[in-house]
Amino acid sequence: MLYYIRGIGGVLTHPNYINPLSVSSIEDIHSILLKELGFTRNIRKRRVGISGTNYKPLDNEFQIKEALNDMCTIINSKENIFEKALLALVLISYIQPFTDGNKRTARIISNAVLMNNHYCPISFRTIDSLEYKKAMLIFYEQTNINPFKKIFISQFEFAVNTYF
Repeated sequence: MLYYIRGIGGVLTHPNYINPLSVSSIEDIHSILLKELGFTRNIRKRRVGISGTNYKPLDNEFQIKEALNDMCTIINSKENIFEKALLALVLISYIQPFTDGNKRTARIISNAVLMNNHYCPISFRTIDSLEYKKAMLIFYEQTNINPFKKIFISQFEFAVNTYF
């Protein structure tokens, strides 16, 4: 987590960078996170698969960009900071706009939303990785956010009770 915060320090210290959230700010954060891995900042142009599920993300770059724009509109319309952070977390992962690093990008943006509104970030350190994946797969296949919402709330509570 420290590596990510150093890499996107500008994002975390400039709240207006992700407020309002935009496709270009999502692409910027993704490119910073994956800079050393050789991935481009652009929306993917090829199909990706997600192991363990029948869910197939959009595979047309124009549809992906439209989905991201729609997602930003939805998130920017919300008043509740926790709702914004949770939606960013699950929807970026659901849309899968990049070849790699989607969930990492989603976690950083979600935490930036929280931190820029004076809430602590969530590390997801105490959640079992299989439970996390299962909740995400339920969202992918059924668009049921409740299992992931429970994880989000429990991890936020853990962060508050442990670090503050």
